[in-house]
Amino acid sequence: EQALQRAARALEEFQVEGMATAIPFHRAVVRDPAFAPELTGGRDPFTVHTRWIETEFVNEIPAFSAPADTDAEDDTDRETIVVEVGGKRLEVSLPVSLGMSLARTGLAAGAKPKRRAAKKSGPMASGDTLASPMQGTIVKVAVEEGQEVKEGDLIVVLEAMKMEQPLNAHRSGTVKALAAEVGASITSGAAICEIKD
Repeated sequence: EQALQRAARALEEFQVEGMATAIPFHRAVVRDPAFAPELTGGRDPFTVHTRWIETEFVNEIPAFSAPADTDAEDDTDRETIVVEVGGKRLEVSLPVSLGMSLARTGLAAGAKPKRRAAKKSGPMASGDTLASPMQGTIVKVAVEEGQEVKEGDLIVVLEAMKMEQPLNAHRSGTVKALAAEVGASITSGAAICEIKD
């Protein structure tokens, strides 16, 4: 009980600014009756299990939103550099000033980095087709065949490396050829559905 009280206090005092962290989640867990019944006046024993978060945890934690910063760089102050890691080419978006210094460093060492204009990250979309940007397992399907969706609406949730990645509609239209079902494993580039006018 003392350790839980200290953990709760430390988490309340812990502050990280400018980026999302798991601290709000930890604050909620150490005060949840299933995890700490004695701290909340509950009479039930500790009832957390390995699937508790997915099956019983009530997530009322607001999504992180970065504070407005008048000096913050907008998308035009960023560039995308293609790097090769382990034989795979990856695009990395960096502030222009940092990217230029990295490019100069690389060029001094004989490297020839390829630069392209920055683009928004997200699901791979080509025309009507929404494709998976990575290999993973579908854990949620939020639409049905024939459903009308707007750009940005949730289509599926993909789990990869223990992290959930929402895939949203890249355009407005009607869902067609829905090839996603919960529990299915998909490869990078696999078609999830088509969104047609």
